[in-house]
Amino acid sequence: MEQKERKVLRELARQYREIAEEVVNEERRRRMADTNDLVTGLRPTVLIDEVPWHEFSSCPELRMVCEEPFLREMETFFRRRLFQWKYFQGDMVAEPFYPVDKRFSCTGLGIEVEEHIIRTDERNNIVSHAYVDILSREEDLEKIKPPVVSYEKEQTEKNLALAQEILGELLPARLVGTSIYCSFWDEIARFRGVEDVLYDMVDRPEFVHATVKKFADWNRSYLEQLEELNLLEAYPSLIHCTPAYTHELPGEGHQGKTRLKDVWFRGMAQMLSTVSPQMFEEFELAYMRPLMERCGLVYYGCCEPLDNRISLLAKVPNMRKLGVSPWSNVEACAQQIGSRFVAARKPNPAYVAVNLDEETVAKEIEETVRACRKYHCPYEFVLKDISTVSGKLENLVRWNRVVQETLDQYYA
Repeated sequence: MEQKERKVLRELARQYREIAEEVVNEERRRRMADTNDLVTGLRPTVLIDEVPWHEFSSCPELRMVCEEPFLREMETFFRRRLFQWKYFQGDMVAEPFYPVDKRFSCTGLGIEVEEHIIRTDERNNIVSHAYVDILSREEDLEKIKPPVVSYEKEQTEKNLALAQEILGELLPARLVGTSIYCSFWDEIARFRGVEDVLYDMVDRPEFVHATVKKFADWNRSYLEQLEELNLLEAYPSLIHCTPAYTHELPGEGHQGKTRLKDVWFRGMAQMLSTVSPQMFEEFELAYMRPLMERCGLVYYGCCEPLDNRISLLAKVPNMRKLGVSPWSNVEACAQQIGSRFVAARKPNPAYVAVNLDEETVAKEIEETVRACRKYHCPYEFVLKDISTVSGKLENLVRWNRVVQETLDQYYA
């Protein structure tokens, strides 16, 4: 490690420590935890995530110095958080430590995705996919192999020691585990495409059931191995872009080793947005629910509208947070959710994609505020899936300002 890299990282860490020590972080953590614990009447959290960072790479604050992969990870962490805190902070929280991931590997499903890709921007990881169906027959399902998860303990400890050596007294470095993400249907779609599976739900339901069971069994084994190897994170700040703070987790009896019942479960079935609630229950919930119930709390939903299946999801005993996507009827969702769950409202990222219209943004926020206040619904705003802002940093800056000013009209 060159002295120049060490100097850069320590200076970035010093700046990060300063923002992590600001009192506002604790206030935000408390408000997020109270919201997740279903306290009503609170000002909603506003987060901005899944940012198209490649569009800001020319900004001086984001110009990288480190070349070695782990050091570059550290530099990226500090630079991006400092940049966001300065320009489009929202209600982000700066934790008073540097997180070092527990490294692990997984053997995967034993099959590889076959696809055609179209790109509009070589720097952007958001691309168009056309998938080849490689799981259309019973014999194809036999290609799916059980997962084998391996903890890369030596590399993890090496990374932790290096981070501690660099940061020294400036900032603690802490090992962190992984969070649970489970979506059978996102995976199935990548191996089959969407249309073929939807037709098979009607024409070959037995085969679709056999397919989903394969993926459910695979995921169950994967989660059990994460638990056994102590790779789960008991104190995450986020569960897929939304606040994870809560006073209810980890569960009673947690002492070092993190169990499934100590963590959040996050699930979704985006490609099933067009099927009936009955088919959703038959092909998704029947297989997902046993996994959900093994965890502490559940956050369900992503970009799919859940308007007509909230009553089914409400039957999951540890359900706590439901996604309210840009394609949802906010009034209908708030009415059904009430004070039973948190509404994770996802504003439309299209509004920041080209030219931001402040009136349109304010109208969308006001619609959600009025519906959630009407039905006493705990809620939050998470602007995510931002594939582009057309290189205009001001779009995110202005979006955050408009949202906060709109909320100021309702909350002191």
